[in-house]
Amino acid sequence: MKKTILSSLFLLGVMLPTGINAQEAAPAVTPVVSYLDSLVQHCLPKGSHAGIYVYDMTADCPLYAYNHDKLQRPASTMKLITTITTLAQPQADEPFRTEVYYKGTVKKNTLNGDLYIVGGMDPEFNDASMDSIADIIAALPFKKVKGRIYGDVSLKDSIYWGTGWIWDDTPAYYQPYLSPLLLNRGCVDVEAEPTAPGQPAKITCTPASSYYNLVNQTATSTPDAGRFSASRNWLENGNDLIVKGNVERKRSGTVNIFGPEGFFLQTLQDRLEARGMKFEETYAVRELEKDDNTVLVLSYETPVQQVVNQLMKKSDNLNTEAMLIRLAHQSTGKRHLSAEDGLQAVRALIDSIGLGAENYRVADGCGLSNYNSISPELLVGFLRFAKSRADIYPKLYQSLPIAGVDGTLKSRMKQGTPSYNNVHAKTGTISGISCLAGYCTAANGHELVFAIMNQNMLSGRDARIFQDKVCDGMIISVK
Repeated sequence: MKKTILSSLFLLGVMLPTGINAQEAAPAVTPVVSYLDSLVQHCLPKGSHAGIYVYDMTADCPLYAYNHDKLQRPASTMKLITTITTLAQPQADEPFRTEVYYKGTVKKNTLNGDLYIVGGMDPEFNDASMDSIADIIAALPFKKVKGRIYGDVSLKDSIYWGTGWIWDDTPAYYQPYLSPLLLNRGCVDVEAEPTAPGQPAKITCTPASSYYNLVNQTATSTPDAGRFSASRNWLENGNDLIVKGNVERKRSGTVNIFGPEGFFLQTLQDRLEARGMKFEETYAVRELEKDDNTVLVLSYETPVQQVVNQLMKKSDNLNTEAMLIRLAHQSTGKRHLSAEDGLQAVRALIDSIGLGAENYRVADGCGLSNYNSISPELLVGFLRFAKSRADIYPKLYQSLPIAGVDGTLKSRMKQGTPSYNNVHAKTGTISGISCLAGYCTAANGHELVFAIMNQNMLSGRDARIFQDKVCDGMIISVK
């Protein structure tokens, strides 16, 4: 077991975050140090290791450091880094936009041209959003389109997944296919209701679309039918939604869809045809080139705070990757962007707070990738930077899960503990990894910033118990 003494870092030539007015001195042997040392010695899950860093924002000094500068995998605490970097951009308050144009001339109830849907990577565009734009388009002064619906997905490249994402996690809802045109997070929600015993269940899919094919292999109140599941023929990149198993009560599932832009465009065409609009051609993908015959029909907007709230409270991977592409666009002004364009902006902020991007590896925005390697020190550095910025901190803080109250911390640090309704933090969980990073207020009223990164443990539950004890301990023992 190794406890790092911060003052020794100067002798090793390690740069500390001078850009955020750090006063990095070795923490004295205080009650918080003794308490957390004891937790590390006696409560750290067997066979695992951890990194912990606690910083007192009020006193502007570190309180505790244990392997704080060691590289570890962040899981979803990576979302803090992506979000803080995005919120630091001058255009941070610009909404996510999905724009609709028509291009051509209108004569005798006919558009001699095409409709264009320009994707803005809006991860909150849902079934109701689709109905909303379909209603507006259907009210235009034409009912026939002598052309197509084109989807403009030129905002980003054609790579659907982040670097290092696990191939066999598809068709899981938490590993979406990425596209500038997104409907219902690129997923279909499936509900199954029992009917008569032995008969297939009633299946409802949302959004309804002809883009996928429903295969109902369920049986009502029939245990021999096996466990309920909703999936698709993902090994073939197919969109046959296969719902099977016993349905003895109402069941539900969510399945991601291959080809999210096709899902969006086919569903929109379905909705417009249901409203009386006719098309001579099926949908296609093409970049919009504006000319004198190009007319903006609508701009559907989603506030960035709505995206951030979902991202943090629910640990939403899609929302984070959408933020990364937004970051790439705002930092470069370009289109045809890649995740790497956004990650370059992340590295620039790492450099600006004095921690050196060359000391870390950032591979994606949301933390699904096991290629990410960061440290508790870096997480705390970003959280301190956010706290120092009045244009960032309120947006971030209101989005973070609250211990025992909501989001991914709703079932942790229950009422009666020091952490309840006090810790505001982001969780991070993938196989063998559990992390927690955020803010809390100590018993003496000081504001604390912390990061706890547990690695290589078999039980996520044990790691969460350890983290909760660390949070309670640093709150009550800071005098």
